[in-house]
Amino acid sequence: QVQLVESGGGLVQAGGSLRLSCAASGRTFSTYAMGWFRQAPGKEREFVGSISAAGGSTYYADSVKGRFTISRDNAKNTVYLEMSALKPEDTAVYYCGATIYPARSETPGDYHWWGQGTQVTVSS
Repeated sequence: QVQLVESGGGLVQAGGSLRLSCAASGRTFSTYAMGWFRQAPGKEREFVGSISAAGGSTYYADSVKGRFTISRDNAKNTVYLEMSALKPEDTAVYYCGATIYPARSETPGDYHWWGQGTQVTVSS
């Protein structure tokens, strides 16, 4: 069982930056690949990016590539999402998820545990 808690969301102007954090409970955090997803009102949850269990591999959606960076600190049981050059279309609730599958998975159904989400609003 893994419990995830996201933080760091907020209101930011277009072009600005935010760093989201996802803190995990449990002693097996370092064995899970972690993903970030987002969901805007009326839309399905979409893949943002993911990172392998050891942190050596990262994967990003084309829409955020070059602007967002995922990292993790297994000693702190935390995964991060650094977001820069934010656009109004990045506005959504951002969720982190943990999976026993490889980090390449972009499908929400492949993730076994989820946080409660944190709201990111980008104003134009």
